[in-house]
Amino acid sequence: MATTDLSNLRDVLQAEAEDLHRQLAELETDGSAAPDFDENFADSAQVAAEVGENQALAATLRDQLVEVEAAVARIDQGTYGACEACGGPIGADRLDAMPSARFCIAHA
Repeated sequence: MATTDLSNLRDVLQAEAEDLHRQLAELETDGSAAPDFDENFADSAQVAAEVGENQALAATLRDQLVEVEAAVARIDQGTYGACEACGGPIGADRLDAMPSARFCIAHA
């Protein structure tokens, strides 16, 4: 991949990381992955379900953020595009579809 392509890709990945940080900030209140819910709401089961959904969403966003930040680090280290399992190249189509991919198709 050309240096200018990696520079552009790095910018795209950093923008994605910033967006993930923003989404997490919107979900998290006081360190928990739940917006303010009225605990006196008549349907406490609904509140509990929504809290659980938000916690699951926050965990998914955190996982995505880790992968995106790791991809930026691989660009900086010069190892981007190499499979972490076999060291072979990750296909361009796979990287286009999933820029934070760590493994080639055979090891995914």
